Amino acid sequence: MTRRRSFHIYHLFFIVFGVFFVFVMLMPYIWMLFNTFKKTQELLRNPYRMLPIQWTLSSYATVFKRTPFFGWFRNSVTVTVSVTLIVLLSSSITGFVFAKFRFPGRNILFWIILASMMVPFQTTMIPNFLIVNQLHLYNTLFALIVPAMVSGFGIFLCRQFCEGIPDSLWEAALIDGASNLGIYFNVMLPLLRPCLAALAIFTFLGSWNEYLQALIMLENVKNMTLPIALSYFTNGAHTVDVSACLAAAALIMLPVTIVFLFFQKHFIKGAAISGMK
Repeated sequence: MTRRRSFHIYHLFFIVFGVFFVFVMLMPYIWMLFNTFKKTQELLRNPYRMLPIQWTLSSYATVFKRTPFFGWFRNSVTVTVSVTLIVLLSSSITGFVFAKFRFPGRNILFWIILASMMVPFQTTMIPNFLIVNQLHLYNTLFALIVPAMVSGFGIFLCRQFCEGIPDSLWEAALIDGASNLGIYFNVMLPLLRPCLAALAIFTFLGSWNEYLQALIMLENVKNMTLPIALSYFTNGAHTVDVSACLAAAALIMLPVTIVFLFFQKHFIKGAAISGMK
């Protein structure tokens, strides 16, 4: 009885502890959501009050009327979907090659790819900008798509997953007369679905929330993506339409929140797969 009671006490303690930290983590998002229903004057007058005194949708009306929000949304969708599809293709093919083919320098090349994951983006900003500018892609959506077509993390994830697929399946397909390309499409891709689903979520979230790359590569307002478009609500050097900015941020969060809620199982599985050998 004493052990059971102590077990229940510890169980209750961890539940309370977890709920408290979940509340602390969600508090900024809840505050942001409620403040989107305030006017900027009320928000600045009493920023610590959670519920609005006068509920209004004027901030959302400002977002849709004053800005080309749907154009920015279309740009973000175009870039995110393109990058996600290309990364899935390039990562799965490269991971399959590194896992199942034997060629000179294979391990060295793979270690170089892993080493590139350790390099912060800030060190490659200028080279990326110069390459994009030389390709005459500056201030176009291709400036965001082309540098993100290959993912070191995606190659690593697919290679780790392919390592766990028995070589006998590949050899049996070769005996049956299948080509390497046929093996990739008919054997490997169906088995890579859990891995590719997890990689798609990681890539989607990263591309949708990309800010620094878009800030460097895009200049025209019409070509902006949603994260960088938040700066549009700055009315000058010292004034910001805070309520409209929060409303835009809430709308930007909505798609990634929906994606995560529907595919959270694959998201957690991806975190587990990336640690497998």
